[in-house]
Amino acid sequence: MSFDTKEMDALISKPTSHFQLTTTELYNKILKRDEAELTEFGAINAKTGEYTGRSPKDKFIVDNPQVKDDIDWGTINQPISEEKFLNLYYQVIEYLDQKDELFVFNGYAGSDKDSQLELTVVNEFAWHNLFAQNMFIRPSSIEEARKIRSDFTIISAPTFKANPEKDGTRSETFVIVSFKHKIVLIGGTEYAGEMKKSIFSVMNYLLPQRDIMSMHCSANVGHKGDVALFFGLSGTGKTTLSADPERKLIGDDEHGWNENGVFNIEGGCYAKAIHLSEEKEPQIFNAIRYGTVLENLVVDEHGYVDFDDNRYTENTRAAYPIHHIDNIVTPSKASHPNTIIFLTADAFGVLPPISKLTKDQAMYHFLSGFTSKVAGTERGITEPVPSFSTCFGAPFLPLNAKVYADLLGELIDKHEVDVYLVNTGWTGGKYGEGNRIQLKYTRKMVNDAIKGKLKDVPFEKDEIFGLSIPTSIEDVPTTILKPINAWSDKDAYREQAHDLVERFRKNFKKFGEDTQHLEEKGGFKA
Repeated sequence: MSFDTKEMDALISKPTSHFQLTTTELYNKILKRDEAELTEFGAINAKTGEYTGRSPKDKFIVDNPQVKDDIDWGTINQPISEEKFLNLYYQVIEYLDQKDELFVFNGYAGSDKDSQLELTVVNEFAWHNLFAQNMFIRPSSIEEARKIRSDFTIISAPTFKANPEKDGTRSETFVIVSFKHKIVLIGGTEYAGEMKKSIFSVMNYLLPQRDIMSMHCSANVGHKGDVALFFGLSGTGKTTLSADPERKLIGDDEHGWNENGVFNIEGGCYAKAIHLSEEKEPQIFNAIRYGTVLENLVVDEHGYVDFDDNRYTENTRAAYPIHHIDNIVTPSKASHPNTIIFLTADAFGVLPPISKLTKDQAMYHFLSGFTSKVAGTERGITEPVPSFSTCFGAPFLPLNAKVYADLLGELIDKHEVDVYLVNTGWTGGKYGEGNRIQLKYTRKMVNDAIKGKLKDVPFEKDEIFGLSIPTSIEDVPTTILKPINAWSDKDAYREQAHDLVERFRKNFKKFGEDTQHLEEKGGFKA
């Protein structure tokens, strides 16, 4: 079976395929079609049914000679044959052709023109099309949109269900990327985040092959043009710490780093909304207004939103265009980073709250991507469990992790970037015994690091982790800086610290002999 775009082109150009609708036009369609409900904020709230998050086990990459030797195949990057992909592709096209209405958006991924990806998004749902307009970079006019010649096309048919036995999928749901045909094919799930993350995976394949670093991080810039990157997994404080009233936001989740500097891949933000409040996160709270897409929030008959109600999912979300945040850089790019912050929430209470990393240590911790899951976050977890996500974004990396680590190491060297490991987790004992490090102390340490105030501070080497710890930081208790001092039982601290070291070592073995030098130079010295 051969690939032909004429059916897709015909689908997009049908009179019932609405091209580049405005927010108001999409609102009218969404409410008329009963796809979502209007809230007190002027935002719409959609329910995504059975799937309230990504479906990583249903994600595939089409295996063909073009990509076969590049992809890091495994449980994350699962292969599917070109035959199976094409069969599903034509089924989906035929299925969508029978729909009364479709919604088409043209836009971009990547705010740097030199590496920008032109996109076409074809949606069965109007609210998915609004989501795409919020998350990707919008053309300035419909005339500009018409001139876009898509480098990649997303085709999203959430109500189409695959037949696993016939179609080669694991379930009725599928998210398939074909680099050869430049198609992202999505079906069987209403969770809109699959579109956003699929294009991030595409950029994570394309950019490094041009020696451009792709990164799962937030970024901001100070008044003097100093740029900071924040890498971190869920619950580490990435969004909170990068939202600084004294610094402008470049972006909150996906970035590239090329010869011109850092650029945002997206045109919007996809923020967690569970327990959201104006007091704790005013920027995100105030971004929820007309044009914002909420997912799986609880809304009463009067349109009032209960951010604390998790009856549908803990993973409630708000998707809004980046201009809903006041303090931003326009366009979303800046110069080369001065500081990189790796965020970890150590629930074992043994890692220092801040430590300065050598380049080898930076690459070691980047590959490790450590944080902790704590009791209550997942069923069956009753005590802290280490969680390692390679490069702080394993589910979205098509290439071997060493490709990203090597690129980062080269850029750190070239631009003389300061790298810090910041623990936003526990001190004085593990989760349930110690205390969470206070946000005001973390903010002070991070701000001092970004402003360069730690360059002249004396450091001492930790006896177990081999990390360089500042001996003093103004307004931060010294007992916090050196974690063993916060533990009343020093032997218990050492036992817990050595246990974490072994967990790191066990995880790092998966990278093989090619990274052994990082274990020796950048790893822990127990």
